[in-house]
Amino acid sequence: MENLERILQEHPFLEGLKKAHIELLVGCASNVAFKEGEWIFREGEPANSFYFIRHGRVHVQTHAPHTGPVVIRSREAGEVFGWSWLVPPYKWHFDARAVEVTRAIALDGKCLRTKCEEDHDLGYEIMKRFALVIAERLEATRLQLLDVYGNEINR
Repeated sequence: MENLERILQEHPFLEGLKKAHIELLVGCASNVAFKEGEWIFREGEPANSFYFIRHGRVHVQTHAPHTGPVVIRSREAGEVFGWSWLVPPYKWHFDARAVEVTRAIALDGKCLRTKCEEDHDLGYEIMKRFALVIAERLEATRLQLLDVYGNEINR
């Protein structure tokens, strides 16, 4: 557990988080690995985790009816992905696939929601950080839509 604590403490997403809060996160954390091409989650499935990427690359994507998969965002080492664990009904809004061998730390969403309910300071810190992730994803999706629909309009 000490190793996970050190890794989480050094992750940019958690920069400035109190040591006591990092210790609470460790109780919800586990190491995971994904093979190249492996689906990490699919849109509509239960959202039970989020991930701190340690090594590798993940595409967050959606499926467009006429063009197929559309990559919304690529995530790499030092980044976090998967915010749907935080918002009811706790279902994934996008797909995520490892595009190369990827090692990450998974945090159990239900465990973390419980800890955030018990410690509102932790909950506030997590919400502030994920609000930035959600805003970034919204902007990336908006740009993708402009690209897709811009091409349709210009035809």
